[in-house]
Amino acid sequence: MDLMNKSEYSYWELKQFFKQFDLIVVGSGIVGLSTAISFKEKNKSASVLVLERGFLPNGASTKNAGFACFGSAGELIQDLKHTNENVVWETIKMRWDGLSLLRKRIGDKHMRFEQLGGFELFENKLDFTRCVDKLDELNTKIKSVLYLNECFKISQKKPDFKNTVGLLTNRFEGQLDTGLMMCALQLIAQKSGILFLNNISVDKIIDLNHKTELQSNVGVFVASKVVVATNGFAKELLKVADVKPARAQVLITQPIKNLKIKGAFHFNEGFYYFRNIDNRILFGGGRNLDFETETTTKQQLNPLIQNELDRLLKEMILPNKDFKVEHRWSGIMGVGKEKIPIIKNVSANVVAAVRMGGMGVAIGSLVGKKTAALIQ
Repeated sequence: MDLMNKSEYSYWELKQFFKQFDLIVVGSGIVGLSTAISFKEKNKSASVLVLERGFLPNGASTKNAGFACFGSAGELIQDLKHTNENVVWETIKMRWDGLSLLRKRIGDKHMRFEQLGGFELFENKLDFTRCVDKLDELNTKIKSVLYLNECFKISQKKPDFKNTVGLLTNRFEGQLDTGLMMCALQLIAQKSGILFLNNISVDKIIDLNHKTELQSNVGVFVASKVVVATNGFAKELLKVADVKPARAQVLITQPIKNLKIKGAFHFNEGFYYFRNIDNRILFGGGRNLDFETETTTKQQLNPLIQNELDRLLKEMILPNKDFKVEHRWSGIMGVGKEKIPIIKNVSANVVAAVRMGGMGVAIGSLVGKKTAALIQ
């Protein structure tokens, strides 16, 4: 579609979308919307345009599992082995502060946020014991960084999961409805005067110093500043190191009678995760079974992984329940060797806000705030 040649668009409409904007954000996921909103809050008269290649946000923001999490004991222990300690705790703080900002901006009821706790299942007794031995140390550090008391505990819940030897809980984690969350963010953005265009594919960004041009499938957009918030799709537009796509496979069941599972659960170092949503189970993960295939931006199902999700659902999570899978999908995350997001200028007028590390729900609002501050 060539917007410039569509007769139903008025001159005024064309003028609005092809003038020079103060800021154009590429990507309308949580990071993109949060950046636009934060920038508009400080620059009320600024002209801001958000471009989205899909009919809806095309990345993980509308395709994730709805976990409002910031880190389990097992994840922290693993991260501290491989990453600088200060970076690990800075990332955890960003996730917590991001969740807090999201809840303040939207309000819990407008995204069905429930703080039911995050639960880490263990299939190996030695792994469980090692984590338990570290709980006091982790809780002391969490208290000093986030001011939260007794964050991690051995769970007293006795869910009927097969082949598990222990359960730890992060009592400050929760879950939310990402569809409602995104609708709420869009409404906030629209009320502030931010403009949107969907089905716009940006092919190239050219920083000319005094302005920046975005070549797209409908014409050339011009901005003073540009933010690329496409996460796992970032390398299609930018030269950024240590960020690559990571596809996640997900399914959801039909309603299940007398479902007692409540909370956000994960196991196998976070490669598998599930939670209740109404009377259903949403279950995802398994990327570790086929890393090479899942390092892609193609939104397709992987039979190998989907079959394993079916097996684990039947044998481990719902061993005594009859259920049917209603829907399956995939979403594209942005990951790298480090989990802390990339927020930086890639040229004079272009900023990258990418690599959410699978924690976009938690960290996205703060990343947007930090990105907006970078382009003031």
